[in-house]
Amino acid sequence: MTIKPRAVLETARKRIARVDRGRVLYMAFAAPTMLTCMASRAFAAGTIWDKASEIMSDVYTQILGVSTIAAVVTSAVALLLMNFSKSGKTVDESRAWLKRIIITWAILNSLGFIMAYVTPFFSGGTYTP
Repeated sequence: MTIKPRAVLETARKRIARVDRGRVLYMAFAAPTMLTCMASRAFAAGTIWDKASEIMSDVYTQILGVSTIAAVVTSAVALLLMNFSKSGKTVDESRAWLKRIIITWAILNSLGFIMAYVTPFFSGGTYTP
């Protein structure tokens, strides 16, 4: 089997002629631009612990917002059941659910207080007033 150089060159010319030059120019511009953007964003961040603390704070704030809305809605349903039911069993169950809702909501709110105001006293494993 012999390789014909002219045939190989002709096929290469046809392939090069089919390449979209605009796409090649765009990729030649986009690749270095994207690389510089990625590198600068990595250096712009602080430590991994700062970012983790920021993410946890954001997640906790969103959980607290959702839990507050859920607590208000479910406590409203429990109060409606307590006021408009004719069965004593339903009233007792509604009162028990209302207590559970209030306790759970208070615990979720107190976690934020503990993390914000109490843990800085114990940073480094020792108490620092």
